[in-house]
Amino acid sequence: MKKGLTVWLDVPLDALARRIADVGTASRPLLHQESGDPYAKAYAKLMALFEQRMDSYANADARVSLEHIALKQGHNDVTILTPSAIAIEALLKMESFLNEKAMVRN
Repeated sequence: MKKGLTVWLDVPLDALARRIADVGTASRPLLHQESGDPYAKAYAKLMALFEQRMDSYANADARVSLEHIALKQGHNDVTILTPSAIAIEALLKMESFLNEKAMVRN
């Protein structure tokens, strides 16, 4: 029996790659050994990881799409979202999942 719930923070790979490139790859064990453009290597690695893990992500109990949050706030740039906005959306998604699960049990 599964306990707890899983949440997929669905961040566009482009935004993740830009963040990694801006911060640097030295602290990223999967990236820091490779030479070349930090953005390009981060994006390529993230895409490969996403493709490997796609089925697992799809099985998450709740999905929090940063693109969706940004659009609800009237913009397209996910990098300007606050941690609070993301956390609130995650809590709403978890609450919705738990409510649906409770309805199925009753």
